[in-house]
Amino acid sequence: MKSKNFWNNLLRRKVPKPLYFAQAFLRYITPKGWTRYRLPALLKEAEERADWDYIRDRVDYYCKLQPLAATPEGLTPLGELRPGTLQSAYFVDAYEHTRYFDDRLLWRIDQGDVTEVPPVPAILKSRPIAGDVANSVVLKLNKYRHFLFLKDSIPFREKRDQAIFRSNINYHHPNYVKRESFVKQWFGSKICDVGVINNHPRIQPEWLVDRITEYDHLDYKFVICLEGNDVATNLKWVMSSNSLAVMPRPTYETWFMEGRLQPNVHYVEIKEDFSDLEERLQYYIDHPEEAEQIIRNAHAWIDQFRDKRREKLISLLVLDKYFRNTKQR
Repeated sequence: MKSKNFWNNLLRRKVPKPLYFAQAFLRYITPKGWTRYRLPALLKEAEERADWDYIRDRVDYYCKLQPLAATPEGLTPLGELRPGTLQSAYFVDAYEHTRYFDDRLLWRIDQGDVTEVPPVPAILKSRPIAGDVANSVVLKLNKYRHFLFLKDSIPFREKRDQAIFRSNINYHHPNYVKRESFVKQWFGSKICDVGVINNHPRIQPEWLVDRITEYDHLDYKFVICLEGNDVATNLKWVMSSNSLAVMPRPTYETWFMEGRLQPNVHYVEIKEDFSDLEERLQYYIDHPEEAEQIIRNAHAWIDQFRDKRREKLISLLVLDKYFRNTKQR
């Protein structure tokens, strides 16, 4: 039977990647004098909005940095940010907002899957949730990959009474043990359809399966979201669907504010050792009204990121706070 998500599956990305980078090129050739001229008006616009308290709260969440006595050593000028200095996805997303600021301002950007707090204040995509993370200033980076939201046409009650887990296992990163442990424990079970999509000498041949699309996951009531190099990449699109995200409590966070998600309010929490997986899934199979409430809560969480204008203003304010608190503005 054809999935109700068939057409959604065919058109699963809102913006084709070539168009995404074409938009980035247009931003790059726009004179910086114009964007710098616009910055004061944009910051003022944010303060005059009815949701200013919400905006300020998010800015302070992403940038916990307190005012410093002097500008730290080890920072580089914004003007050195050019194509080729970062991975393309990080350059595009960083330049989108740094172009509003003077090239002489100093900063540090740490690209990739960051799981440790840098020694000096830095802009990055991900950080630990626990501990003193003041030097870890989060910006919405690599968003084309990470910020994908889906349109799910299948109601929760019409989905399969199972979970699905499809992922790679990166043996070059210490976090591989989480995913490998899950696969060893639940591969071949009736409650969870488990498969690994990358080959490696340590991966058992029977674990290997073909890749499937995000929408193919949504025939299942539950989707397992396990952290990899940093956060669980699939968490955002799962929470935008009518399936339940199932995971242990997260330890890393991004612009999505994973650290503020509430267990069994926005997602189904399972133990770190995954031992209660079947019990937790069966509970929500037997109590679909509670499952549907979590789905509504998850959708409400997703909705706060859909306002593109507000997201832009928050990004500019995060950078503005970074430069102010490093004694540069």
